Amino acid sequence: MKMIIAIIQDEDAGEVISCLNDAEFQVTRLATKGGFLHSGNTTLLTGVADEKVDEVLKIIEDNSKARTQYATLPSSCGAMHGFILAPIEVKVGGATVFVLDVEQFHKF
Repeated sequence: MKMIIAIIQDEDAGEVISCLNDAEFQVTRLATKGGFLHSGNTTLLTGVADEKVDEVLKIIEDNSKARTQYATLPSSCGAMHGFILAPIEVKVGGATVFVLDVEQFHKF
């Protein structure tokens, strides 16, 4: 058995969860926050049989879209007082996924 931990952008969470549920995978959703842009993320937890890992990864990949966003660095990042920094283009979205071995699983 494996535990899949997927960190995805909030914007993609509903579709990913819906597709996983349609494929009969149970998912636990946690609200999380990213470090660099301080944007909302969703962390999904699901336990699956070893032979189902590729199916779950495909669903996550197909429904987690990378996109471009513009952001300005906070003034605490070295901006000089009185100067406005130009927005920078950053890539957001997609998914960061961890697949872990599970020694035991219990459902009560």
